[in-house]
Amino acid sequence: MNIHKNARTTPQSRAEIVRRIGEQRQPARRVAAAFGISERTVRKWVARAREATGLADGASRPHHSPRQIPGELRELIERLRRQRWTGAEIAHALAVSPATVARYLRQRGLARLRTLEPPAPVVRYEYAHPGELVHLDIKKLGRIGRVGPRITGDRRDAVRGIGWEFVHVAVDDATRLAYVEVLADEQAVTCVRFLWRALAWFRRHGIRVRRLMTDNGSGYVAHVFTAACQSAHLRHLRTRPYTPRTNGKAERFIQTLLREWAYRRPYASSAARRSALGGWLHHYNWHRDHAGLHGRPPMSRLVAADNLVRLHN
Repeated sequence: MNIHKNARTTPQSRAEIVRRIGEQRQPARRVAAAFGISERTVRKWVARAREATGLADGASRPHHSPRQIPGELRELIERLRRQRWTGAEIAHALAVSPATVARYLRQRGLARLRTLEPPAPVVRYEYAHPGELVHLDIKKLGRIGRVGPRITGDRRDAVRGIGWEFVHVAVDDATRLAYVEVLADEQAVTCVRFLWRALAWFRRHGIRVRRLMTDNGSGYVAHVFTAACQSAHLRHLRTRPYTPRTNGKAERFIQTLLREWAYRRPYASSAARRSALGGWLHHYNWHRDHAGLHGRPPMSRLVAADNLVRLHN
């Protein structure tokens, strides 16, 4: 049995109170002083003992709950919510207070839409040969006028209206080799030019690209990008809307890129950040241990171990 943490008495002490009052005929005032409680409490436990209701703590649940939602209404609320109705729509349809609906949805764990459906299972895949699939993606970065609040922690250091830079990435699915450029925009023509340079870079490393995977960004769905893929005999795959995990290798690479290059240290300017990219990218491709490659760098998937040093030099 759980005893309230602030309780002055327990079932054993309550039995002693009843015994002193009933058998020893001690006055209630003296018993109350001995146990450090009020006379009213003493009389309460004596009355309960006479009524045979027991000396244990009773349930704290109220006998009547006028604000409780009827069972049929609770079922309707949950059924409509699982049909992805909003709380306001449910309240209007059932003539119930929005606060009541919101409270019940919180109690049932249905307040957020993502809880209505189980998360999709993670499907991992990896192409066997280099070039069979290359992931393309773009990350927008704010230009640097001076060391900003991300480093200093002071929002007053932010430079407003300085503009953006766009980091275009290409990651080979089989080897995780990455090619990156920082460009001025994400327009279709810029994406096509980046694609040509990325294809040439992979060719220099002996990789012929056959497929591309991108999201549904405006630069990738443009006609000029489609024409470029057709002229290079590339099959262009696009992710399902709102499912970035489909292009997960590019997304994961961008996280590493931001953590280890873009936000690694304070840069005095955007040019300083761009100049540091080449060295980091070389480290990533040739030296950095990759968890998805059993602790070896991406270049180890492309060339034999005895050729790494020769090609590196």
